[in-house]
Parts: sequence; structure tokens; C-alpha cells
Amino acid sequence: MSSRTDDGYYEAYWPRTRRRTAISALAPRLDTLNGKIIAQLWDYLFRGDEVFAVLATVLKQRFPAVRFIHWSEFGSTHGKNERAFLASLPARLKALRVDAVISGLGC
Repeated sequence: MSSRTDDGYYEAYWPRTRRRTAISALAPRLDTLNGKIIAQLWDYLFRGDEVFAVLATVLKQRFPAVRFIHWSEFGSTHGKNERAFLASLPARLKALRVDAVISGLGC
């Protein structure tokens, strides 16, 4: 056994690495959802079919002119094709004239 004492003080290390990317500004918020197109993206891992249906109903009540692109139009955002899916997503959202995205729901 070592005879060294630390008097209750121990070295501690930060468990994360230094930030490798710069912080970028967030996109501006939409002033309203009326007249906007919202894409629903789901990873097929947790009850998104139920959650997105509820969200669409509630948002439609509050913003009657909002439109949704159903999650089934995109396929899963998770899995073996995830990298290709995410790489192609910005161009696809632009082509569909999407104004906002609701993405979820894995746990």
C-alpha cells in the first residue's frame, strides 16, 4: 500500500474533448405556421405514428392553413442508410419547399 495521502483532494478530468466545430447561429423562427409546410421525420424507434398524428391535429387546430408532409414520405431517418439519407435531406427538403421540420422520436 502507498503511504501517500491526498487529504480528500483528487485530480479530475473533463470527460469530453474540446469543441471541434464552431457554434453557428440558429435559423430565425417562423412568425406563424399558417401557410407553412412542415416535414415530419421519424426514426421508426418509438410511437412516432401516434405522436405525429396528435401533433398534426393540434397544430392544425391552431394554424388551419398549415400543411404536413407525412413521415412515411421520407422513410426512417435511422439505420443502415442513415448517412445517405441525411446527406440527401437538405436538397429534398428544399425541393419540397419545406419551411420547418419536426424530427423525432427515438429514446
